[in-house]
Amino acid sequence: MELKNDPAKDAIDAFAALAHDTRLAVFRLLVQAGPSGLSAGDIAQRVGVPGSTLTHHLAILERAALLRSWRVQRQIFYASDYDGTRRLIAFLMEDCCQGQPELCGSAILDSAACAPASGCPAPPPNALLTDAPLTDKAPR
Repeated sequence: MELKNDPAKDAIDAFAALAHDTRLAVFRLLVQAGPSGLSAGDIAQRVGVPGSTLTHHLAILERAALLRSWRVQRQIFYASDYDGTRRLIAFLMEDCCQGQPELCGSAILDSAACAPASGCPAPPPNALLTDAPLTDKAPR
């Protein structure tokens, strides 16, 4: 995912990606799954969406910096991009309460720290990490 160095544009892209019931369900599922993520097949089964349709939705979420992916042999795994999610929350809270986000309550601020920054466990050693969304179809 290439960030545009424009936080407002990045936020618009993230909200556009989340503005679909399937993508929102996938995003929430992967946030709950934690940094180890789930395989594309597991996501498809849990959300109840065919693999070919899911691939499209996963690519949109990944381009919006809300997911990351890696390959282990023939399987593609996806996990929440916690840094991207943190950037989105930070952008929203930046001007909260006249520039005093602490007035909004610790629950909102704590939600931005839902996962350790850059402390996510690494994918398996045999995983092929990607910087860009994978374009091939998810495994069946």
